[in-house]
Amino acid sequence: MSLSSPTESQVHTGTVLALAAATGFAAKAVFVKLAYRHGVDAVTLLTLRLIGVLAILALARLWRRPVAEPVARRDWGWLLMLGLFGYYLASIFDFIGLQTVSASIERLVLYLYPTLTVLLSAWLFSHVITRRMVGALLLTYMGIALVIGADLLHARADPVGLAWIVASTVAYACYLSSSPPVIARVGALRFTELALTISAAAMLVHFAMTRPLTALIQPWPVYLWAGVMALVSTVLPVYLMNVAVQRLGAGRSAVIGSIGPVLTIVMSMGVLDEHLSALQWLGAAVVMAGVALVGRSK
Repeated sequence: MSLSSPTESQVHTGTVLALAAATGFAAKAVFVKLAYRHGVDAVTLLTLRLIGVLAILALARLWRRPVAEPVARRDWGWLLMLGLFGYYLASIFDFIGLQTVSASIERLVLYLYPTLTVLLSAWLFSHVITRRMVGALLLTYMGIALVIGADLLHARADPVGLAWIVASTVAYACYLSSSPPVIARVGALRFTELALTISAAAMLVHFAMTRPLTALIQPWPVYLWAGVMALVSTVLPVYLMNVAVQRLGAGRSAVIGSIGPVLTIVMSMGVLDEHLSALQWLGAAVVMAGVALVGRSK
């Protein structure tokens, strides 16, 4: 991308695309919850979703020129590890957690990944954590305590389900902490497509080892929601966000994407009839403020 400032048209287009991508990502938990109403389990649903992702990526490659430069041998090892952490482990942990955790709470817990990424980067790569960043991290975790504390005290939240969501967040933070050098060498779009392909292959192996093939026979709404997740909440947002970053830059795109938890909460209220208490809304605001400070401190 050019170092010159984006034009007004680029800013407008990039903003719309970033909002569309954030909406697609935010809707994922709602689609998962709708699919669960038809009796499908987490492993089967995620397998159907990633089969859909593979089909869409195959079609996308037919319409795009192949990249001439081959992936270096050293990067294949990183791609394998990052694909397993970022899209296989993080996804399966998330889907298991969503069996018992509300979509609203899930999205807010997942929203901790920027703070975990900062902590992992400090631990693995000796990045400095400033006082301002420490304050932002404390603010963020205080907000999460407000969001889930009341539910845990009154036995309205499932601790095991929350643990799966936290594990998903940690896996995704590990992916984010280690991926930037590989993305720089491979290219953002190709990196994402290859990582998604690797995760889909891993999920197919997982399914084959733990489920009979007949488990793929599901009521038609399960296929519908799996396909919608593959397109609307996986592949399409990835492409839209890549274009948005080209027009706005990563920083502005990330700021716009921070509206994701609010979108998930609003959609879950309208579609799933989920609700947050006033204290939880306060906690959600504190979480997003803390994450915004982390972003400014990076």
